[in-house]
Amino acid sequence: MKRSTPKRSPSVSVKKKSAPANEIDEFLAKVPEPARTTLEKLRTTIRAAAPKATEGLSYQVPAFLYLGPLVSFGAAAKHCALYVMSGTALESYKDELSAYDTSKGTVRFPADKPLPVALVKKLVKARIAENEARALLKAGKSKPSTRSPPQKKSR
Repeated sequence: MKRSTPKRSPSVSVKKKSAPANEIDEFLAKVPEPARTTLEKLRTTIRAAAPKATEGLSYQVPAFLYLGPLVSFGAAAKHCALYVMSGTALESYKDELSAYDTSKGTVRFPADKPLPVALVKKLVKARIAENEARALLKAGKSKPSTRSPPQKKSR
């Protein structure tokens, strides 16, 4: 006898490719001042540096996507953060980031002392370059091989 099983929702939640801007606005509305103003300025700076990027929520924080994850940002009780998602990009600007608390792909800074606009733009552009390079590499690997087939050895 066949057992009837109830339909279940998938265990992994399905994410939207791009969240409407109002979801990001709702996120920011819940952030207390002065962090809200700092994150709004950060969002504006990222938009200017990456006009082709789309906004969305990823891991429940605002994120920008361009050929994959680009950057995201958020706020905690004692700091704001820019998630660059790349240790390589941060390493390139370690001198300029020396005044900030950094880890593998994150820059943390006080809400009342935002990151300089020029530095944010540099980090975002570095991430764009990384994503574009990765996309080109993937495109190159997916193309058919141009090598000739191996020649048969004659005896």
